[in-house]
Amino acid sequence: MPSAGSAFSQLHQHLHQTRLLGSISSALYYDQNTVMPTAGASWRGEQLALLAGQLHERQSSAEYAELVAAAESELDTEVSPERRRNLQLLRLELERQRCLDPALVSALAKAQSRGNAVWQDARKRNDFSTFAPALQELIALRRQQATQLAAAEPVTRSPWEILAQPFEPDISKTRLAELFAPLKDELPAMLDQVRSIGSTQPPAIDLPEALQEQLCSELLDSWGYDPARCQRSRSAHPFSCTVGPQDFRITTRVVPGQPLSAFLATAHEWGHSLYEQGLPRSDDHYFPWPLGEATSMGVHESQSLFWECRVARSRAFAERWHSRFCDGLGSDPWNGAFGFWRALNPLKPGLIRVEADELSYCLHIVLRYELELALLEQEMPVDELPQQWNQRMQDLLGIQPQTDSEGCLQDIHWAEGLMGYFPSYALGHLISAQISETFEKENGSIQALLACGDENRLQAWLGQTVWPLGRSVNAEELVEKVSGHPLSAQPFLTYLRAKVAELQ
Repeated sequence: MPSAGSAFSQLHQHLHQTRLLGSISSALYYDQNTVMPTAGASWRGEQLALLAGQLHERQSSAEYAELVAAAESELDTEVSPERRRNLQLLRLELERQRCLDPALVSALAKAQSRGNAVWQDARKRNDFSTFAPALQELIALRRQQATQLAAAEPVTRSPWEILAQPFEPDISKTRLAELFAPLKDELPAMLDQVRSIGSTQPPAIDLPEALQEQLCSELLDSWGYDPARCQRSRSAHPFSCTVGPQDFRITTRVVPGQPLSAFLATAHEWGHSLYEQGLPRSDDHYFPWPLGEATSMGVHESQSLFWECRVARSRAFAERWHSRFCDGLGSDPWNGAFGFWRALNPLKPGLIRVEADELSYCLHIVLRYELELALLEQEMPVDELPQQWNQRMQDLLGIQPQTDSEGCLQDIHWAEGLMGYFPSYALGHLISAQISETFEKENGSIQALLACGDENRLQAWLGQTVWPLGRSVNAEELVEKVSGHPLSAQPFLTYLRAKVAELQ
């Protein structure tokens, strides 16, 4: 522990207060998306803009720069690698923040809050035209941000790559092209294969909302939900949110006509929360330091997708939970556990990303990634987005939305200016598959563990091998450290081929 007067100690205190401000912003965001009345959107935008400005000031001020420099001057050959890594990450983020105009930071925060509110209304109205001006503003502001940030980047990066760095450190369009190419080559053929079968469409079931809520609660309880530290609410778009070191929130939604959606979304968002709860925060190197943060959003998504797909959608898990669903309904509309498992895995291209099967999901991401590039770097007019979305959906998945709400208005990300985020979902699938493959080489079949109800074993392994790494590495370094091999699409494709064969 550094002495009370050391620069490192002073920096620690500064970061702690910055985290407090950030957590206030997170709490307001959670409220905005769960219980805030719609008329509060304008005032909430001002609140978030004020906090964003204060956070930017704390992360870019001359005083803060002096603290970082002083802490760097205390480094010597005997210093721990954790301290050195923390200061490297702080220096990089400081240089980025100092490149940003405070007026732009405030304008972005207001535009994000406004975009969120306008998007929710446009989605309800099924009218992209009412959202288009807000999206155009956000794109223009993000382009400005990328231009300002370019000077701080350690290597030359395109605007999209710059904006993607907070989500996926060190990612490049070249690397994404390498990882996505096998998906674009093989997934459409797999989709054609399951189309020809036509036997995995789930039956039409009316699963009462109260029963869905009950089953979601039972799932969370069985996976370690602690009401003293955790809370679940409803929102228009499911998400996970960490408000403080001991305050973890998730949201879900009940979707008409999708009786298993809330259950699977709960598994997904709880996977995010488990990762957050497992990040290293226990000693002086980790909280409030960067090393205690998530490795990347791709790694974050790998954990949510692990619990949703490898666990909740697995055959062994379906065989255990089938009776709970039937008991709640008083009947078995799936005609047995195998039918229930098929219902959890409807291998049929769908319009909605968050409801997509594992075969089509990554193609949803490719579509969004390519449209982001077109909007940010290729001068595609915002007004063309619905038409371009529909055409690319037809090209990739063989289906077209009939409305804006089930097309380009379905996701919240662009409404909040989160350009650069979407590829993390596909990377999450690839990382999850490679991590799962490694687990099974070391510990045996995941299915066998699930058949015994031993999810705790999975949590323990992830808590020892993946979660503690935090930001000591980037996503690709984490995969290689855990698996011994570079990240590849092949483990994911191998997993899908086996699943398709078993479902037939």
